[in-house]
Amino acid sequence: MSSGLCLRVLRGSGSAPAASSGSWSRFLSRSGARRGLSGSNSGTMNVFNREMKKRQKNWAGSLQDGQQYDYLRDEVGSRVADRVYDIARTFPLALDLGGGKGHIAEHLSQVQPVVERLFLTDGSEETLKQRRKSEIPTRCVLADEEFLPFKENTFDLVVSSLSLHWINDLPGALKQIHQVLKPDGVFIGAMVGGETLYELRCSLQLAETEREGGFSPHVSPYTAVTDLGNLLGRAGFTMLTVDIDEVQVHYPGIIEVMTDLQGMGESNCAWNRRSLLHRDTILAAAAIYKEMYGSEDGSVPATFEILYMIGWKPHESQAKPAKRGSATASFGDLSKISQPTNSNKS
Repeated sequence: MSSGLCLRVLRGSGSAPAASSGSWSRFLSRSGARRGLSGSNSGTMNVFNREMKKRQKNWAGSLQDGQQYDYLRDEVGSRVADRVYDIARTFPLALDLGGGKGHIAEHLSQVQPVVERLFLTDGSEETLKQRRKSEIPTRCVLADEEFLPFKENTFDLVVSSLSLHWINDLPGALKQIHQVLKPDGVFIGAMVGGETLYELRCSLQLAETEREGGFSPHVSPYTAVTDLGNLLGRAGFTMLTVDIDEVQVHYPGIIEVMTDLQGMGESNCAWNRRSLLHRDTILAAAAIYKEMYGSEDGSVPATFEILYMIGWKPHESQAKPAKRGSATASFGDLSKISQPTNSNKS
């Protein structure tokens, strides 16, 4: 099921004090900060330069006008919060994984308090400094999403928005999320899907092929929705829900698209990326973009496919499928059901 949102962008917060230490420290794991709860991630694919991603996010977090680039994170954060409100319970302790400025947390306190205490983590120190005010008592933790510094069975809820698509070891990260959740705890996340920015990707590939005789990747690879349910199941989650949203943003041109991605801290950080684009290639890509995807008003769209996931950590109180052979009726009985007769037969 997919619903769409169109944001039209036609244009060329103060941080809250962190909660005091005290009882917060009992949730932190000393070994987790170094190795992660799942141990070493050797043998996994190393697609992204995590240090470069940290530098990109720190640069974006230090921008004085950085709030103008928060529109996508704000929208997706509100949709994740909506899914939290759909669960009729209160969560004593929650973790916002890669939460940045608190794009989910600010929505969790607007309707009614469903989270009593919150850990907000991010790999960017500059981004955490820009954390928005929230009524929820919050502790900020500088942590890499691939190495969670928390003890097992700690949180009642884990949320994440637009952070997991930069993970090298996504299966390992999901296993760590599963481990830090308490039994019957729930994980609600959102990440960028495989069809994101297909307009930009196609325009750059065609332009580079035309002007330079070949192309290299300029948009990062993303997870396909068909793989997400399998990854959650392998991590140990049950009662899975996966759905897709499509957010389309309109820009004046390709330069504004790339500028906003940089301001969001969402520039490509894959190891095999090409460091720069030739001027002729950019001009050709801009013309192709407008020709293939341009709107009547002269703007160009950029599509973001957002994958939402919900998974529960197993608990004996949860509903379980019936045992094989316990059915009281069979499909063969359907043939015995009398069909309504037509009294007006000719």
